[in-house]
Amino acid sequence: MLTQLSVQNFAIVRFLELDLSRGMTTITGETGAGKSIAIDALGLCLGNRAEASMVRQGASKAEVSAQFEISQNQAARLWLQQNELRSDDDCILRRVVTKEGRSKAYINGTAVPLAQLKQLGQYLVSIHGQHAHQLLLKPSQQLAIVDQYAAHPQLLSEVKQAYQHWKGLCNEQELAQQQQKELLAQQQLLEYQVKELDEFSLAEGEYQTIEQQHQRLSHSTELQQSSFQLSQLLALDEQVNVLDMLGQACRTTSQLLALDPKLENINNLLHDAQIQIEEAGQQLGHYSEQLDYDPELFAELELRLSQALELARKHHTNAEQLPALHLNLQQQLEQLSQQSQRFEHLTEDIEQAWQIYLSKANKLSKSRERAASSLSKLITKEIHKLSMAKAQCEFALQSDASQFTNSNGVDRVELRVTTNPGQPMQSIDKVASGGELSRIGLAIQVICSASILTPTLIFDEVDVGISGPTAAVVGGMLRKLGQQCQVLCVTHLPQVAGHGHQQMLVSKQQKKNETITNMLTLNGQQRLEELARLLAGDAITPSALANAQELLVED
Repeated sequence: MLTQLSVQNFAIVRFLELDLSRGMTTITGETGAGKSIAIDALGLCLGNRAEASMVRQGASKAEVSAQFEISQNQAARLWLQQNELRSDDDCILRRVVTKEGRSKAYINGTAVPLAQLKQLGQYLVSIHGQHAHQLLLKPSQQLAIVDQYAAHPQLLSEVKQAYQHWKGLCNEQELAQQQQKELLAQQQLLEYQVKELDEFSLAEGEYQTIEQQHQRLSHSTELQQSSFQLSQLLALDEQVNVLDMLGQACRTTSQLLALDPKLENINNLLHDAQIQIEEAGQQLGHYSEQLDYDPELFAELELRLSQALELARKHHTNAEQLPALHLNLQQQLEQLSQQSQRFEHLTEDIEQAWQIYLSKANKLSKSRERAASSLSKLITKEIHKLSMAKAQCEFALQSDASQFTNSNGVDRVELRVTTNPGQPMQSIDKVASGGELSRIGLAIQVICSASILTPTLIFDEVDVGISGPTAAVVGGMLRKLGQQCQVLCVTHLPQVAGHGHQQMLVSKQQKKNETITNMLTLNGQQRLEELARLLAGDAITPSALANAQELLVED
C-alpha cells in the first residue's frame, strides 16, 4: 500500500507531501489545477520515462519519493530479496531528474537501473489512465484482458518457451538448408583429402626416420670406405695404429709412475683412452658390417619421400606436419558429419517441438475459454448497472494454429457487444459509442483489478463520458473495490468523489511570475463544500450543500 508520496520541484509543484490511507481516496479540483500531477509523479517513481520538462522552472532537479507498506505484499518482498535489496515492512522508491533530463533511480537507498523500478512497480501499483478504454479496440489488448483475468502466468510462460524452442529449430533448419550445398561440397572435399591421407598413412615422426634412412643408403659407399679407413687407423693397420701407440704410451707412463707418483692421473687418462679407442674400434666394425646397400629398400624410401613431399605441396604444409594435418581434417570431417546427422534429425525434432507447443497452447486456450466465459458474464452484469440494461458483452475466442501461431498461443479474441435487443453481437469497434466504450472499459478495469488485487490501484479520470446515476454506480463500484485494496481515483464527478473514504483537493495558485499546485486532505465540512462546488460551481448554495450531503457516503 502507498503510504506517503513526496514531490519536489516537479512540473508546477514546488513541494508536496501526501500521507495516504487505506480504502478509496478521491482526488478532485478545478480543470487545469493539476489533478493528475501526483499520478504522473508516482509514475516517474515506477519507472516511467523522465524528461527535462518535468523539472520545475528555475530548479536544478526534481525529486519524487514514494513509500510503500509491504508487510503483506509477498510478491514485492520476494523480488526485493532475490535482487539483494534491503527488505522490511516498508519500501521506498526514489527518482531524481536533473534539468538536463538525466535521471537516477533508487530502491531503499540503493541506486538501481530503471528496469528494476519497472519490475518492482508492477507488484506495488496498477495505474488505469483516462484513455485506457481506447485500447479495448485492439485485439491484442482484448486478449491481454482475458489473460489478466484468467491469472495463468505459468501457462503463458510455458507456451512462450515452447514457441521459442520450436521457432528456433525452424530457423536452424532454414539456415541449414541454405548452407546444405556448401557443406556438402566441403564434406566431399574433406572425404577425398582424408581418404588420400588414410591411404598414405604417414605416422607421427615417420618422415624424419625415412629421411635419415634414405640419406644413409644414398651415401653407403662413402660411409663404408671411410669406416674401413678409420678402422685401420684406430687398430687394424699392422704398421702403425692409434691403439698400438696408446699401448706404448701406457707402458711408458706405468714405468715412470714408479719414479714419480704425480704421473698417476696422466697414466689413468691414457689407460682410459686406450679402453675407449678399443671400444670405438669394435663398434665401428659392427657399423661397417651393417652398411650393406639394399637397392629395393632405397627405392621404397625414395618413393615414400617423394609421395610425402607431393602431399605436403598439395596441402601447402611441410611433410613433417602431414600427420597433424591428417588428424585435423579427420576432426573437421567428423564435425561436418555430425552437422549432417543433426540436419537429418531436425525435421523430427521440429515436429516433436511443434506437438509440445500445440499441447501447451491448447491448455492455454481452454483456460482462456473458461476465463472468457466467466468474464463475459461479469462484464454484462456490471454494465447493466451502468445504464446499459439491455446490453450484452462477449469475449469470443477463436483458436486456429494455422492462422494465429505465435508466442501467445493459437488464439484470437474479439470483444463483441450488442447494445440493443434484437441486434446481433458485433465487434466493439463497430457498435459501441464513446460513452458506452468508456463504461465497458471501466467495468473491465474494476473486475480485472479485483481479480489481481494489486495493493494499490489508481484510476485517472476513468469516469470520462459518465454522468448522473451511472456516475453514482461507478463510485459504488470503486468504493467496494477499495474495501479489498487501496484505491486512488482522480475524478471530476461529485457522485464518484462522494464515495471516497477520504478526499483530497488539488488547487493552483499564482504568485508573482510562477504557478504553484497544492494538494490538501479535506475534513468533513471541506468535503461537503468541495462536492457542492462540483455540483453547482463556484457559487455554493444551501441547496448545493444539501445535495452534497446526500452524495457523501459514510460508513
